[in-house]
Amino acid sequence: MARKTIFQQIRELPFNHQAVLAAYLCERMLPNYDLFSASTGFGDAKTLRGALNAVWDKLAVNKKSDWQRWQEKLEENTPNEQDFDVLGMFPAIAACTALSSLLQGIEDKEGSPLLDVAKISQGSVAHFLELGECAEIDNVDERAEAIAEHPLSNYEIEVQEAMLGFLQETAVIDKELVREVRGIARDEGISNLGL
Repeated sequence: MARKTIFQQIRELPFNHQAVLAAYLCERMLPNYDLFSASTGFGDAKTLRGALNAVWDKLAVNKKSDWQRWQEKLEENTPNEQDFDVLGMFPAIAACTALSSLLQGIEDKEGSPLLDVAKISQGSVAHFLELGECAEIDNVDERAEAIAEHPLSNYEIEVQEAMLGFLQETAVIDKELVREVRGIARDEGISNLGL
């Protein structure tokens, strides 16, 4: 039997496990937004941090939050493609989109938006490489292969698989586990783009 893809495995996780994984992946995308915001002066990185902190609090101690209000604030801080001509805009948009999916999943208690976070994270790495290092490769197949074999792409998949494996071995999501996963993301100190 064929090995299940990472997305199939995420889909099979219990909801709380999916939520922790999605929050972890958002934590790894947030520095991309911070860098974009600092370099362009657009948006308030504290808003994204606040929204993600609210999710961590919900996962750790079931703290209630106004998810719709966070969505509105997030929308106000999402860059518009037409307004910027810098490569860092796309990872910033991806960070906002992933966080929005996470908030939606938490609010609706629905796993599908949480799975989307993993897809967005992988996609943001591929898009960053496509527009950056691999942009000079004209042949579409060669470019796709270069992106797939790039160390950043491999690192993203390895990180997702490692956290997925860790969560698959974990029966219960409790306050300590949430704190541990959050700490792992912060201690890595680099974003999913290696920044």
